Amino acid sequence: MTKAAIRAEAERLFAAFQAAGAVAVEADLLLPAETLLDLYGEDIRARAYVTTDPLRGEMMLRPDFTVPVVQAHMADGADPARYCYMGEVFRKQEHLGNRASEYLQVGFEVFDRDAPEAADAEVFALFAGLVSGLGLRAVTGDIGILMAAVRGLDTTERRRAALLRHIWRPKRFRALLDRFAGRAAVPAGRVALLERLAGGAPNELIAAAGAFIGLRAPEDIAERAQALIEDAEAAPIKAPEAALLYDLLGLQAPAEAALGHLRGITPLLPAIAPAVDRFAARLEALRARGVAVDTLAFEASLGRTSMEYYDGFVFSFHADAADMPAVATGGRYDALTAVLGAGRSIPAVGGIIRPHLVAALRGAV
Repeated sequence: MTKAAIRAEAERLFAAFQAAGAVAVEADLLLPAETLLDLYGEDIRARAYVTTDPLRGEMMLRPDFTVPVVQAHMADGADPARYCYMGEVFRKQEHLGNRASEYLQVGFEVFDRDAPEAADAEVFALFAGLVSGLGLRAVTGDIGILMAAVRGLDTTERRRAALLRHIWRPKRFRALLDRFAGRAAVPAGRVALLERLAGGAPNELIAAAGAFIGLRAPEDIAERAQALIEDAEAAPIKAPEAALLYDLLGLQAPAEAALGHLRGITPLLPAIAPAVDRFAARLEALRARGVAVDTLAFEASLGRTSMEYYDGFVFSFHADAADMPAVATGGRYDALTAVLGAGRSIPAVGGIIRPHLVAALRGAV
């Protein structure tokens, strides 16, 4: 496939986003790394091309458009606003294959505080129309429901924070939940450390260890040791509550059926009620745009291995080829606008399409 064919597909998508009311925006290829590396997910952070500029400090080649677009909008953007963009992004790949290190990305972002669920439906329906006829499978999810469930757990604040921090790392999250729920043994190394701490105060053990070596101050080490002691004394998450969270993690069903299931467990996990209400409103908005929500796939864990700034509705469109990345992805990232808005925030949702994959699929159908 030629670059000309890929660019032609990108320009078709870009024009469609403009026709939907989006203002075309640009983003620099070389971006300051300090803020961005903290906001991207662990996967993309590890795959970013980072370099050092003698005047500007650590810089990175653009791995994504959303963060710089949000930065620009929060600095001086209108409210509400719709933006679109087209350009190259760069990501290192660990293995040879069909995943490019440099490729075109076309995207669409909506900033609108009046009707977030309607904006979710608008973005999803627009993307669905643009990739129709390619035989793709659409999947939706909602990170916000899982986050609400974790925040509502009857456990320590430190444990809730640990689970929230690792939502985007499913294996680590599951290991923590197993341990906090008493379903997995405490690691042997931690048991040995706790036994040593039981023999004396943290500060006494640090002093007895000899010369101090390392970047952490003794106070930091003592604070961490005290946290380990407190965690060991914390009661396990109650079995019924943990069972509901395990159930939620594995929930996969057509969206309408998923809503019925979530309504059923809400009395037992009341913290998810507002997020489930938003899910219901979104399904109504999708239905109003002609989306068949009775067959639309929903997976509660969708998006947990992608961008860490997603905090609500997420979606993706997949081809049958097992080794092909998602052709289009997106989601809601309200909290990101607060992080970059210096005290201001606005509900926001958007997504991207990979035109080289669309062009490849169009050539095959």
